[in-house]
Amino acid sequence: MFYQRHTGKKLCKECFFEDVLQRVKKEVERHRMFSQNDKLLLALSGGKDSFVLLDVLVQIHSPSKMVALSIIEGIRGYNRPQDIERLRSIVRSYGIDHFVVSAKQYLGYSVDDFAEAQLKLYGKLRIPPCTYCGLARRRIMNVFAREIGASRVVTAHNLDDEAQTYIMNLLRGDPARIVQVHPQAPLLSRLFIRRVKPLRKIYEYETAAYAYLKGFRFQEVECPYLDMRPTLRARIRRFLYELEANSPGALLKLVEFLDTILEPYVKKLKLPELPRCKRCGEPTSYGRDLCKLCELIEIVENAAKQNR
Repeated sequence: MFYQRHTGKKLCKECFFEDVLQRVKKEVERHRMFSQNDKLLLALSGGKDSFVLLDVLVQIHSPSKMVALSIIEGIRGYNRPQDIERLRSIVRSYGIDHFVVSAKQYLGYSVDDFAEAQLKLYGKLRIPPCTYCGLARRRIMNVFAREIGASRVVTAHNLDDEAQTYIMNLLRGDPARIVQVHPQAPLLSRLFIRRVKPLRKIYEYETAAYAYLKGFRFQEVECPYLDMRPTLRARIRRFLYELEANSPGALLKLVEFLDTILEPYVKKLKLPELPRCKRCGEPTSYGRDLCKLCELIEIVENAAKQNR
């Protein structure tokens, strides 16, 4: 029996699985995330959400139209070969090709390299390694999707992730980024492959329960950088957990409300093509010659120069 806190329902195991499936299908259809002709690149980390995404998607999309990608960030104690091999075995059991690449392979530097470079230059972490990690993963997913001809990048972000992102961008007063959270946000560059999040209305506690009830053995080790310099997202996460505990359903209402009020604006929004980074050629923000990722990579390169 599964108790769904935000609805008050008590669901048997099979009814719970069906409930998640139908809610994902509804979200995919509502925002036209993909069609049956789309080639999907599934970004799978090996955590609980990845297994749930995989298990649900094979029920609504042909495995022959899917390719899976796992990215090794390069974090000691976090990236464990046995977790990737377990994931690879499951992915292949569905008849889906699984590729494993690393941040070092694609960008020249791992997340550990970025952290160590800051310690050499500044004696402390001025910029959270999570910033480099997030930018690196998004870049690799987008470039890899282009390389294989995928028309969608599918990530396993859940409802908790989506609520945190909305609040984070609201607190930063960043209208452009708030709009980009919406599932129908416009693509700002021809080099971008549309990223979709089918689990964005499924709570994290539900993805955890789903993975356990299905018997998946997923990665449970947390990234060691999470506690070294808490990001704004980490602080928002703690606040939203408290809010949801006191008012079950609050996060779902928040995301649905923001989706609804943003939708008319998003559909009318027309923005110019993003400029290209003078160093890597990938899209960068308006008014910037150098993309943020290249800016962070320069920190690692400057640290390396000091050792020569």
